[in-house]
Amino acid sequence: MELNAVLENIDASRDDITKVMTEMIGIPAMSPEIGGNGESKRADMLQRCLVGYDSVQRIDVPDEHDPSIKRSNILAKKEGKGKGTVWIVAHMDTVPAGDLNEWKTDPFKGVVRDGKIYGRGAEDNGQAVISSMFASKFIPSDILSKRSIGIAYVADEEVSSRMGIGYLLEHGYFSPDDVFLVPDWGSPEGSMIDIAEKSLIWLKFEVIGKTTHGSTPNKGQNAFRVGTYFLSELMSKFAREFNDTDDLFDPAISTFEPTKCEVTSENVNTIPGKFVFYMDIRVIPKYSPDDILAAANEMAKVYERRTGIRIVVTDVLRHTSGKVSSTETEVYKALCDSVESVIGKRPTATGVGGATCANFFRAKGYDAYVWEYGGGTLHAPNEYVVIDSIIKDAKVFATLFYKLCV
Repeated sequence: MELNAVLENIDASRDDITKVMTEMIGIPAMSPEIGGNGESKRADMLQRCLVGYDSVQRIDVPDEHDPSIKRSNILAKKEGKGKGTVWIVAHMDTVPAGDLNEWKTDPFKGVVRDGKIYGRGAEDNGQAVISSMFASKFIPSDILSKRSIGIAYVADEEVSSRMGIGYLLEHGYFSPDDVFLVPDWGSPEGSMIDIAEKSLIWLKFEVIGKTTHGSTPNKGQNAFRVGTYFLSELMSKFAREFNDTDDLFDPAISTFEPTKCEVTSENVNTIPGKFVFYMDIRVIPKYSPDDILAAANEMAKVYERRTGIRIVVTDVLRHTSGKVSSTETEVYKALCDSVESVIGKRPTATGVGGATCANFFRAKGYDAYVWEYGGGTLHAPNEYVVIDSIIKDAKVFATLFYKLCV
């Protein structure tokens, strides 16, 4: 089958693309750690859609916190005659909807409006799930004279990836001859390809004081009050000590953001004896997560001596930045050519805050590339994907498959 015929079939699939996407959004797929039941029901639905592949392999991993819940991964392949597989890797899980009052539609019903599909996970990472499906759908195996085509739908990306891409890499599901594209970050008009990601570290801070009645604060130790002062000074310390920039990345600076805190007290008139908050930290490769953790512990000790309140710092999660993917490979050049062929503009390389599944491949020494058309509503209320963007992505990926597999 000629490439033009495949691209025409993708263009003609708008209704099917919309149908599959809206059905998928209607099946929540969140980690048990953030209140969900995993990806298995969504995987069941997607597996039914993966027809015409030479193999569809399901890898269900027991959840680390609740083994009765299975974290599902799917590997679908069309076998080529040569060595290696061109994998498109997309994750099935999503973050929670957040404040429902900020949504104009039900986040777990795919709502089609003005050429867009609204719902939690529509962009992150439904756009890649659906575009990869339709990019590979119309390419028959018998014309694959070079590499195989592979679609990987993985679990647990939004929390740790330990039961998703991390598990698959550890258990040998990929080979050194394979090629990896991870459409989990987009840029306006598809103008950028992510070739590097910052290191990620999530830190938990437990500020432990002494509870007392609101009228007698002198009899307690207000953990909330001390914690807010500590956080302010800690952020100033981070900004002062880790202030170098790296122009490969956008933004070029390291970022230190407080994101989550736990309830201090159920009522107003109690001085809280405990304050727990978290930070999401992304640092340029020059800095190590160990450096960040050491700086946080140093400041905690300063506050303990100053206030008598104990502060416990816990390293909740970290992904250390892998190597920068080469822009001299056949794969990178073919991806640039494919984007230019479909979109009309040649993309350039950049680094991002991450962290996507691509960094897991880079940490193992592989080159991996992140590209998608458009985006910008991920994790936000009223998340959506433009249907035309799914079609553009699918056509770019189909073109790439022809360059590397046919």
